[in-house]
Amino acid sequence: MGKGRVVVGWIPDLPVLASGAQEAEAVAVVHRDAVVACSAAARAAGVRRRMRLRVAQARCPQLHVVERDLAAEMRAFEPVVRHLEDTVMPRLEVIRPGLLAAQARGPSRYWGGERQLAEQLVAAVTELGLPARAGIADTVFTAALAARAGHIVPAGANAAWLAPYPVGVLGLPRLTELLTRLGIHTVGQFAALPEDKVLARFGSEGATAHRTARGQEARPLSVRTSTDEHTMAYGFEPAEQRLEPIAFAAKAIAEQLHDRLAVAGAVCARLEADVALADGRTLTRLFRHEGRLSALAVAERVRGVLQAWHDAGALDAGGERGIVRLVLRPEQLSAATGRQAALFGEKDTPEEVERAAARVQAMLGHRSVVRIELGGGRGPAERVRHVPFGDLDTSGRPSAGPWPGRIPAPHPATVFPTWLPAQLTDDAGQSVTVSGRLALSAAPAHLVVEGHDQAAVAGWAGPWPVLEQWWDRARSRRIARMQIAATDGRAWLLVIEHGRWWAEAHYG
Repeated sequence: MGKGRVVVGWIPDLPVLASGAQEAEAVAVVHRDAVVACSAAARAAGVRRRMRLRVAQARCPQLHVVERDLAAEMRAFEPVVRHLEDTVMPRLEVIRPGLLAAQARGPSRYWGGERQLAEQLVAAVTELGLPARAGIADTVFTAALAARAGHIVPAGANAAWLAPYPVGVLGLPRLTELLTRLGIHTVGQFAALPEDKVLARFGSEGATAHRTARGQEARPLSVRTSTDEHTMAYGFEPAEQRLEPIAFAAKAIAEQLHDRLAVAGAVCARLEADVALADGRTLTRLFRHEGRLSALAVAERVRGVLQAWHDAGALDAGGERGIVRLVLRPEQLSAATGRQAALFGEKDTPEEVERAAARVQAMLGHRSVVRIELGGGRGPAERVRHVPFGDLDTSGRPSAGPWPGRIPAPHPATVFPTWLPAQLTDDAGQSVTVSGRLALSAAPAHLVVEGHDQAAVAGWAGPWPVLEQWWDRARSRRIARMQIAATDGRAWLLVIEHGRWWAEAHYG
C-alpha cells in the first residue's frame, strides 16, 4: 500500500472453513508441524495459531488435524474477492486467504465515509454466508490488527493505538523473546527506542518491526510503481485449458522473477498475476508479497485462483476457451535489506533452522544458539566471535587489518575460553621473563601447563608484543606471546602479562 488510509477485510478461520470441517468440531489446520488456523472449539481448549502441533494435541486430545491446502483456501476465498470487487471496491490485494486489503480513500468517499465502507465490506461478505470483520488505519499491519476487533483507527493515531499491545503481535518470536528479556513488553515501549539503536542492536529485521511499531509501513516503498523491466511472462501455443501446466509455468516464471529481483537487489510489495484468455479477455489478481512468497507459494496462489475462476465459469464465459498468456508483474519495488546469516555462513538461512534456533533460544536463553564470525584481532580468540543467532555482528573490527603483533600461521587447533596458568622456566628453575625491549631473561628450558605434566622445551618463536587501547586506561593491555614446542610432542601458544605466564591455545 502506498500513502493514505488502508481498509482490511478479514474472514476469521477461513482455512478451517475451506477444510470442510464441522462448525462445532475442534479442528486445527497445520503446516510444517505448526498450527496456522484453528476452530472456535479448538481455541476454547487452548489451541492457538503458531503453536506446535504436539503442544496443541496435548491441550486438546480430541483435536482433528488437517494439513493445510493453500490452493483449496484460494478457491474458497476467490469468490469473496470477486464479489467485493463487483459490489464494494475494485482492485483488492490478497494478503493471504481470508485477509485482503485496499486503499480506503476512494471507496470511503463513494460510500460516504470510512465507517460506511467498513459496514459495506462486512455486509457483502455476510451475503455469501461467511463471517467477516473490517478495520481501517494508516498502515496494512495496523488495519489488519484493527480488523480483528472491527475498529477504525483515527488518522495519525496508529502508534498510540498499537502502543498497549504486547510485542508478540509483531510476529517475530526471536525478537519478542529478546525484547521481553530486556524488559520491553509492549509495542509502545519498543517504538520509544531510538531508531539508530534498534538498527545497531536488532538488525534490519528489528528496524522493520520498529517502523511497524511506530505506525509506519514496515517497508519503505519506491516512488516507481511500474516495473515492466522485471515482468515475467509465459505464452501458451495453442491455448492451454488444463490448470496443472499453467501452475507449472507459474512456478517457473516465479523463480525467474525471484532471480531477476535478487540480481537487482530489490523486493516487491505486491505481485500482479494477469491471465490473457483466448477470447481476448484478461483476468487479474493482486497478491500481497512483501518479498516473502516463494516461487512455490506464488504457483499455489495462481493455481487456486484459476481453479476458482474455472469453477465459477469465468474462464469459459467468452466463447473460445483456454489461456494464451500468463504474466507476473512485481509492483512497488524497494531495496532488499537482506536476511540474517546462517549458523555457518550461508547467505540464506533455511526457515527450519530459524524456527529450531528460536525454539532453543526461547528455552535456554538468547546466547544459547550462536554463529561463528571471523574478523580482525591479534590473538586467535579475538579473531573468532560467537554472535547470538538473529543478531548482527556489531563489533566493527575489520578482518584485513593491519594488526601488528598478530600471531602468524600455523594457527592453533584449540583456543581455551579461559587462559590456563603456566610456568616457563630456565635450566636453573627460574621463571623466564620478557623485558620492555622484548629480550628474554634466559633460554626457556621447561614448561608446565595446568593439567599437564612438565615437559622440556624443544624450541620456541617470539616473543611478539601487543599494546592495545593504550589511550583507554581501563581497557589498555600490554602482553607478549610466544610459541613453545615441547619434547612430548605438544605445542603451545603462551602469553605473559604482568610477569605471569598463561597458556592461551594449544597446537596439538
